[in-house]
Amino acid sequence: MLVGKKAPEFRASAVVNGVIESDFSLEQYLGKNYVLLFFYPKDFTFVCPTELIGFQNALPEFEKRDTVVVGCSTDSEFCHWAWANTPRNQGGIQGVTYPLVADINKEVASKFDVLAEDGDRVAYRGLFLIDREGVVRHMLVNDMPLGRSIDEAIRMVDALQHFEQFGEVCPMGWHKGETAMQATHEGVAGYLADK
Repeated sequence: MLVGKKAPEFRASAVVNGVIESDFSLEQYLGKNYVLLFFYPKDFTFVCPTELIGFQNALPEFEKRDTVVVGCSTDSEFCHWAWANTPRNQGGIQGVTYPLVADINKEVASKFDVLAEDGDRVAYRGLFLIDREGVVRHMLVNDMPLGRSIDEAIRMVDALQHFEQFGEVCPMGWHKGETAMQATHEGVAGYLADK
């Protein structure tokens, strides 16, 4: 369980906006941005491109929230590069601009405890929301056939930022602009009385 702890550090190759970088790290975002780091099983598969393209389509929403999106799988940077340059109508993800971390040695997935130990030893669909101080504030891990909700990822960013700004906690199903509540018995009672 990584929630409440510093996100594991790593340095790896990554494809960033179509260019291979050999020394990528999340450290560049410390003190500046929130990070939504997500793991996926493999390039050139079936559920994965729906998620990667979905995150790309939602990138403006994350950017409005000072949140960078970073993907990671156990493929090589060369595989990432090839997939990122393959047209979408041919099974590629052309147009994805956010970083795709190469974890061919499976070290990053192991550090985040999302590496499947059986079969091909690829990453589960892990998602980690990391605050500006590098602390994991939310995590979700899906089995490989189960795609994620990008709307829920955005909701989690909104909830964290609301809590940081106002000190109010965000109840089940809360969305930005809705009433939150104080973390007291009176706050809960008042909130529930209005429901």
